[in-house]
Amino acid sequence: MSGTDASAASSGAWLVALDIDGTVLHEDSSLSDIVGAEVRRAAADGHEVMLATGRSSVHTLPVVAQLGITPEYLVCANGAVTMKRDASAPLGYRQEHVEVFDPGPVLTTIRSHLAEAVFAVEDDAGNFMYTESFPQAALGEQTRLVTFEEMLGIRATRIVVVSPDHDMEDFLAVVDRMGLHRVSYSIGWTAWLDIAPDGVNKATGLERVRAALDIPRSRVMAIGDGRNDLDMFRWAGESGRAVAMGQAPDDVIAAATEVTASVYDDGVAQALATI
Repeated sequence: MSGTDASAASSGAWLVALDIDGTVLHEDSSLSDIVGAEVRRAAADGHEVMLATGRSSVHTLPVVAQLGITPEYLVCANGAVTMKRDASAPLGYRQEHVEVFDPGPVLTTIRSHLAEAVFAVEDDAGNFMYTESFPQAALGEQTRLVTFEEMLGIRATRIVVVSPDHDMEDFLAVVDRMGLHRVSYSIGWTAWLDIAPDGVNKATGLERVRAALDIPRSRVMAIGDGRNDLDMFRWAGESGRAVAMGQAPDDVIAAATEVTASVYDDGVAQALATI
């Protein structure tokens, strides 16, 4: 265990896992001054305040800079990628653990149910390969337009499926009919589906971090607002605290142990003020 890890375990520090979109950041990617200040206060007090997100690492690191914190770990791509702080790495973090899978069978299954959907696959280097008409707002710098057939052969950390013609309830119904038993999946914003390797989610990544930091399960707090936070909430809520944002869907709130204010009312700051 490193000196940083040992001090976190012995000081009574909490492991605080924050979702990004709809939790820390508003829809326009802005950060409330109140939330930013409280995040930095909690980190300065010795708590391990980190991000656990569906975003790729390349989309996560700018938020770390925006918050002004330097967590030891980051959990990205819904648990498929864990990053560790490393001053010698180009962006200050290196990959610590990566889970990959063969996206071919899943992509083929989904396309047979959602003929009009558009797709993206993220590989283990954080490159984002996408098919035509994928929403440009979701794309970063490390992207490449590919055909659907080219996408089938990529070793993936996650698949992203967008079906703009479906409303949320229709989309959920189609996803339920697919029977995607061999992978983990979660619904993001309307008609957005994230698919990770089997048994991989934010909780599996966070448990790996918790064990490395030697922080007891009773001192974990997870804050989020989406269905990709459900596993994280079950993990955190078993012995610690699972905090749903006030604007979260009913099933996300039901999985939490407590509810804070909405993102518009600085709910993260209110939750962090209690530790």
